[in-house]
Amino acid sequence: MWTVSKLARRCGLSRTALLYYESVGLMPAPQRSEGNYRSYGEADMQRLLQIRAYRDAGLKLDDIRMILDRPDGEAAGVLKHRLLELDAEIGMLHAHQQAILKLLQNKNLGKEKMITKQKWVSIMKSCGFSNEQMNRWHAEFERSAPEEHQEFLEFLHIAPEEIKTIREQSRVPA
Repeated sequence: MWTVSKLARRCGLSRTALLYYESVGLMPAPQRSEGNYRSYGEADMQRLLQIRAYRDAGLKLDDIRMILDRPDGEAAGVLKHRLLELDAEIGMLHAHQQAILKLLQNKNLGKEKMITKQKWVSIMKSCGFSNEQMNRWHAEFERSAPEEHQEFLEFLHIAPEEIKTIREQSRVPA
């Protein structure tokens, strides 16, 4: 005879899971000891192991109940139905995987047009930057973080040739 915790541990489940299965009627109410503690036997362990096997296969509790309460061949039908559901889920997941791969191939992903070069220059000028100061700003950006400078210029949707020119001019010693 086992206690709740010992039986659950022996079957690789939590105590809470065993008590839940009992509360929803998957596990029969166990015998009680003189101290009114639950006491489980070999038949309880076998049933709990069956429940665990069916749960590991992804069956719903209602399907498990149907199998365990009517052992006259229901298992094969329920398992075949679950296999068909899994095939459909796998197909759907594969389609999701393909859609994600397609999205990841899009080079503009995450580079929505939020600000343009013209808007950026306008902001800089309204803050009092002269053309010379903006050139020094680019030079410092290029010197201290060239990769981020490239990404920033791309973020502004500047044409590749113009980016090349800006970066070359930024590398010229002032």
